[in-house]
Amino acid sequence: MSTNWEHIDKCAKEWIKEAGERIHQAFRKTLTIETKSSRSDLVTNVDKEVEQFFIERIRQTFPSHRVLGEEGFGDCISALDGIVWIIDPIDGTMNFIHQRRNFAISIGIFADGIGMLGYVYDVVHDELYYAQKGKGAFLNDQPLPVLQPVSIPEAIICLNASWIIENKQVDPKQLARLVQEVRGTRSYGSAALEMAYIAAGRLDAYLTMRLSPWDFAGGLVIIKEVGGLVTNIDGEPLDLLGPSSVFVSKPGLHREILQQYIRK
Repeated sequence: MSTNWEHIDKCAKEWIKEAGERIHQAFRKTLTIETKSSRSDLVTNVDKEVEQFFIERIRQTFPSHRVLGEEGFGDCISALDGIVWIIDPIDGTMNFIHQRRNFAISIGIFADGIGMLGYVYDVVHDELYYAQKGKGAFLNDQPLPVLQPVSIPEAIICLNASWIIENKQVDPKQLARLVQEVRGTRSYGSAALEMAYIAAGRLDAYLTMRLSPWDFAGGLVIIKEVGGLVTNIDGEPLDLLGPSSVFVSKPGLHREILQQYIRK
């Protein structure tokens, strides 16, 4: 039996907007904040409640689907057989806590490892970026155009400052040279939003050394639908079951940045 992707898409959008309203309501309440792996790796009661909300809806409506969620309320997944939802209930939790902006709900829905539906919802600005494989990408029902090539001197790239100081994963001197040669740099603290901004043409590239699948799953589907490129820093496909370095760019930047500024 064929999968009704339009029905899945309709449900996902409804649930995302409902979850967004729950987050808005949480602004009026006191948050419970915990640390996970480090003092900068935060989780709130809202992250947990929103993930549980999605899982309940998915299991009620699509009992054969599985869920990989950041907060661990989903399934234990070692392979991407069947339909898998990869969910980050709040991508940018530190921003959610400290700024009450620059965070997003991120969802990618995969069939046997292939990205079929992707969503990034900027709750505060009510901007829903979404895509269905082969049908293009949209921002609030307005089609996003295919991305056009851009040169390094014209590019605005997203890069966390921690990667241009000493680290074990990339030569910071090379990245510092890239920072000097592009038009500008930005860092928003939400991988999902940064990928969505590339899809919308607001940024030209995004580079980070370590993300989990729920950080990039939704954006991955969206970026591919507008002709962007997504790999790790070795130019290989991302790992959908574990951490990856992530390099996202418009056409015309990907190979040049990989060869001149990243690969040692």
